[in-house]
Amino acid sequence: SDRLVIYDESAVKTSARAWFIARMHGVAEVAILDGGLGKWRAEVRPLESGEPAIERGNFTSSPGAGTVRFKSDMLANLGSRREQIVDARGRARFTGEEADFRPNIASGHIPGACNRPYNLLFAHDGTFLSKRDLARVFEDAGIDLDKPVVTTCGGGVTAAVQLFALHLLGKDD
Repeated sequence: SDRLVIYDESAVKTSARAWFIARMHGVAEVAILDGGLGKWRAEVRPLESGEPAIERGNFTSSPGAGTVRFKSDMLANLGSRREQIVDARGRARFTGEEADFRPNIASGHIPGACNRPYNLLFAHDGTFLSKRDLARVFEDAGIDLDKPVVTTCGGGVTAAVQLFALHLLGKDD
């Protein structure tokens, strides 16, 4: 019943992945601290060290918002193109000009996907862009925000950043 606020200090904004997983497991009240720990520190807000004294609670997982697409779903989508695909990786990995940093991973992208690197979703202070500017980032890539969108990346972290940005736009399909 508590609200969960997630933050990080990661270049790839790992808090978005935690947000996605929490929602998938039924946590309805979950948020991301916009700007993360970096902005918190820059605003000279209080910090603590060590383990916090928290009261143990009960949590029961239940299905929640969010779904994962499997290879079979993506292969089926190749023919129908019902869902738009947005790839969060940098342009060079998307095009295959740069090899994946993990061994034995094929270069390139899913056919029909468009590229919108996750870092385009942030202002200089690490906060998410305004709703108007977020919408423009996706629309400039040819994404119709009235149609279903699937986000992808190399491992599910930066794709979750895109999902959160879409959530901020009211798009949770």
